[in-house]
Amino acid sequence: MLASVRIPKTSCEDQFRVVEPQINAEGVHMWPFEASFPIDVRFLTSERRHNVRMNRHEYFELIYLCAGTANLQIQDRSLQFREGDLAVIGSTLYHRVECRSVPPLTLAVMFFQPDLIRNDGGPDTAEYFTPFLFQDSQFPHVLPARSGVPSQIFDLMQRIRAELPATSVRGRLTVKTYLKMILILLVNQYSSYAGTVETFERQQRALERLRPLFEYVSKHYDKPIQVQEAARICGMSESHFMNFFKHTTGQSFLAYLNHCRIERAQVLLVGTDKPVSDISQEMGFCDQSYFGTVFRRMVGMTPVAYRRRLRNGAPPAHAGDHGAAPALLDRVAQTIGFSGLPPVPLNRGQAAVAAVQAARTIR
Repeated sequence: MLASVRIPKTSCEDQFRVVEPQINAEGVHMWPFEASFPIDVRFLTSERRHNVRMNRHEYFELIYLCAGTANLQIQDRSLQFREGDLAVIGSTLYHRVECRSVPPLTLAVMFFQPDLIRNDGGPDTAEYFTPFLFQDSQFPHVLPARSGVPSQIFDLMQRIRAELPATSVRGRLTVKTYLKMILILLVNQYSSYAGTVETFERQQRALERLRPLFEYVSKHYDKPIQVQEAARICGMSESHFMNFFKHTTGQSFLAYLNHCRIERAQVLLVGTDKPVSDISQEMGFCDQSYFGTVFRRMVGMTPVAYRRRLRNGAPPAHAGDHGAAPALLDRVAQTIGFSGLPPVPLNRGQAAVAAVQAARTIR
């Protein structure tokens, strides 16, 4: 059994506090990359009582489990994730890491946009991304420690972290070189896995099929929305819709709807003086007690405590505490990432797939 990798506490950040506020109502995580050099490496800790909700993102992600035990949830799959393992996450799959150990997990994560490498040009560049693009329902997302590959990649991740922020030409060249070494290790590791372009496109079509529902909820979240109505909007039977939504997003429709409503409630709690009971009704909750229960489960505190903490400018303690108390309603909305439901960010992934297809056609 591998020994835990000890990371200094001063180098670690709380995953729940850092990542959760950056996930919008649709479950899309937006990482604040440096626009000209979109890559980042962080050490994060995670506790059992504060697991980040299911989310997806436009960037690609690698997660190395330094210490602890966890489950990696990918859509409706649950995979064992042990110390020394590496998780490979593409851009269309809802996922999260669930802590299963009493001591907090320690994770090393690397986020990067494919543009960082693809902009270098060359007909073969897109082949670097095949392990991230062709992830079907049987894809082995977790590389076990015993393969030896995770430890090699973790070493390179630390080397990249040591170079960031890469402001010099030499620093950026170094980071890109290490990143390409990581990608080659993954390409070789997954060379026998028969993923296809159709896999990626099928995942995108599933998300597009739900888009009318996402847009409908963004406009009518304050109204009762039954599963029957949601299924009708998507042109499905109720049973098929429930399975399809859970498989595509990794969460039930009710959980998704509650996240949308709670995000908007957070805006009103801090930006207005409306009573909690009024906000509860405006968000479509018929029962204030149930609203309080859902709010506490998602945010980590009661609506009253959340309002008090944010208005007092206290440092955030949970997912809902998205920074110091802002003075205006739009500041609050911006802080917690609420701006309606933005379009699904798929352009880079589609471009990468197209590049792979083109490269293979040339050959």
